Amino acid sequence: MADTQYTLSARVSTDRPRAVRPVLERLFGAGSVEPGDRAGEFRVEAVLKGASARELNRGVLTELRRAEKRTRLRAEWTSGGITEKFFDYVSKGRRRIDPR
Repeated sequence: MADTQYTLSARVSTDRPRAVRPVLERLFGAGSVEPGDRAGEFRVEAVLKGASARELNRGVLTELRRAEKRTRLRAEWTSGGITEKFFDYVSKGRRRIDPR
């Protein structure tokens, strides 16, 4: 199966931001990793290629949890006009993007 390009928009929250930030920068070096509105939160914007949004999400969260077990990921993966939302490993649904 060919890899599909996905645009990621995510919020990462953690109890140990100093442990998680280097992992975010390694994973999303070409993207954007910025501090979020709350302490211990990061906003991530990036483009990744993978077999599916579920597999990409699982890989990202697994890497983050290796650095800090209590890390949370709220992610939206968009490709081909469809956005898939996840909270940690759990899918929260899909929706088609309005082309306007």
